[in-house]
Amino acid sequence: MLSVQLSMPDLKTQVLALRELAQDPMALLQSITSQVRPSFEGWMNDLLAAELSLHLGREPYERKGEARNHRNGYRSRKLTMKGLGTLELRLPRDRDGVFRSGLVPERVQYDPRIEQDLQMLFLGGASTRTVELMSERLFGRKLSSGEVSQANKKLLEPVEQWRQRSLAGEKYLYLFVDGTNFSMRRGDEVVKQCVLVVIGVNEARERRVLALQAGDRESASAWKAVFQDLVRRGLDPSTLRLGVMDGLPGLEKTFRSAFRRAKVQRCQFHKAGNVLAKVRRKDQGSAKADLHRIFYAGSRLAAKQALERFSGTWKAIYPDAVACVEKDLDALIAFLEFPENEWGSLRTTNGIERLNKEFKRRTKPMEIVAGEASVYRILAFVAMKMELSWRKAPFRNSGFRKLKPFAGYFTQES
Repeated sequence: MLSVQLSMPDLKTQVLALRELAQDPMALLQSITSQVRPSFEGWMNDLLAAELSLHLGREPYERKGEARNHRNGYRSRKLTMKGLGTLELRLPRDRDGVFRSGLVPERVQYDPRIEQDLQMLFLGGASTRTVELMSERLFGRKLSSGEVSQANKKLLEPVEQWRQRSLAGEKYLYLFVDGTNFSMRRGDEVVKQCVLVVIGVNEARERRVLALQAGDRESASAWKAVFQDLVRRGLDPSTLRLGVMDGLPGLEKTFRSAFRRAKVQRCQFHKAGNVLAKVRRKDQGSAKADLHRIFYAGSRLAAKQALERFSGTWKAIYPDAVACVEKDLDALIAFLEFPENEWGSLRTTNGIERLNKEFKRRTKPMEIVAGEASVYRILAFVAMKMELSWRKAPFRNSGFRKLKPFAGYFTQES
């Protein structure tokens, strides 16, 4: 049986060490750390030798019956340990070549905890190249970009499990859908790749990222595949009441065909941008104020009255701008049929825009993301972080102040 005994220094040595510590605490701690590594290295080599003894069934130089297999020297092996740096190990060999160490497995070059640290650095914002440059100082051995990439690839399986997880058993009421673009490397070329994103709000008003799928944002067929996949994974179409989206051509029709009982809410922020783009700059302030009287009317009747006033004021000057609002009025005020304390969150896609902004912030240091799998790894991590923050901020009214009629027009409620 192998035992390890650690002896305490005598009192005089302890007093001297404490005096040195008082003079320069960090220098002494660094000196102690540097002395720990050789001791640990020797201890590991003793363990490896003992492991071979157990395999052979006898100690070195011990004769025992008709022993056929024998020790056959050792080979040098480097192993990087977290907090210790790189150890120089003597891996023993047997003459038959069948001995395999269980303490230091083949092809393992560093402590598994370092692999986890590499993954967290990557997910937290450091590029593969940055991690490579920092590795020697952080871990005691310079790691190649290939080793860093290999560690990150191990994240792919849990990420895919999360992306394809079952949605059965939860009832989702609202879906927010949008796409965001990244510069991604595909083979030898760099392309703009869109990732389609869906956020769901369940009965408990908890927000969840339900889909991250590479596709063509302009393609209704790509969105159709995303919606079909949500249903395949267990999303119940019968419980869905509202989908919030921008005015992408074909998206509303595709959504309605997948979720026939749900209504569509067009993002008012995007619609305002489309309308004001058709108005001269000098009139945009007044037109925006009149447009907000429609968006913040507080009831379907009041919204229609505000649209009549908007049309009466601007139709002769900007007919296209007025038509842009008139044709989508029902979709622009669909949120009014839902609980008033949620109106502020249901009237725009701001929730999903904030998530997309966080995606952009995380990938900005990378400039070009190395392929679709890398995008999924990063975005899944960001999405899960966002879900944690959402737990502290319930889904409720946000940025909505209803307007009320006053003297034949609308003023803001206090």
